[in-house]
Amino acid sequence: MPPEKNPDPTPAPLPTAPLAYENSNFLDSPDGRSLRILAEYNEPMARFRRERIQDTVVFFGSARFRALDVASHELELLDNTGSVAPAPESEQPARDPEETSELRHKRAEAAVEMARYYEDARSLARMMTEWSKNLPGRRHRFVITSGGGPGIMEAANRGAWEAGGKTIGLNIMLPFEQQPNPYITPALNFNFHYFFMRKYWFAYLAKALVVFPGGFGTLDEMFELLTLDQTHKLSKPITIVIYGSSYWKNVVNLELLADKGAIGIKDLDLFQFADTPEEAFAILKEGLTRNHLDIEQPRTEAPIPDTPEASAQELLGPDIAQTRPEAASRK
Repeated sequence: MPPEKNPDPTPAPLPTAPLAYENSNFLDSPDGRSLRILAEYNEPMARFRRERIQDTVVFFGSARFRALDVASHELELLDNTGSVAPAPESEQPARDPEETSELRHKRAEAAVEMARYYEDARSLARMMTEWSKNLPGRRHRFVITSGGGPGIMEAANRGAWEAGGKTIGLNIMLPFEQQPNPYITPALNFNFHYFFMRKYWFAYLAKALVVFPGGFGTLDEMFELLTLDQTHKLSKPITIVIYGSSYWKNVVNLELLADKGAIGIKDLDLFQFADTPEEAFAILKEGLTRNHLDIEQPRTEAPIPDTPEASAQELLGPDIAQTRPEAASRK
């Protein structure tokens, strides 16, 4: 028996297909990976140019260290000084429920001890920004840059913000710890999916690096930059300061690496230790001036404009076709 014919030979109308760059199924797929990677290169580059950022000073350090007043308050809650009993559980700092009270107290004391690094990072970032704001040039120099999250990252952005300068946060999508801190300049608040693209932007603009006490992430980032410097993969000299000699010399024995031949003796000259903001600032200022400034003098030309720099379209005019208005309105 012949198949029954479709009484309506005309198919139903199709909806308009999405534009390729608006097709989230494609962009989020393995086939769209190269575009996602390229976006994490081109979009930050455009923003850095628009905000007139020439180069950076990068701060690494733990996301877990807090400001001194916060850490001290948590210890006070645990101690409840002057009382016969600890503070009520509802007023205690949030902790793992399996922790003993002794361990909680020990960690609270450590938090107060490590809070000095938060305050030192904040002071150093403020000093660097106050100095760099007066340097001559048409772009912002040595802009304080962090991973954008809490802890030492927040302290660095906070110090630069308190000095009235621009400050960069290169955040990363993680299941914990990484919400952008409020001191980042809004136009310079970035969020990355790929660790390697985030690391690229840490290294590409950096003229100096300050490594505060931290954990796995800080170690990873520190040794990545040291390796790039050691192997001459950085196009210009970088000044590297390892902050907190007593902490770092207990965590990793860099001199032993040289003694055993794992690195060269001269590789120990790639970095310097510092233990106060003033000492670190002197090292940074000397290195940045020697390597990246012709002369150090107060700004004599007009200040850097507050308005963003022209876009590629505005600079090149009709050589670049504009996005059609109807397409732009959908964004």
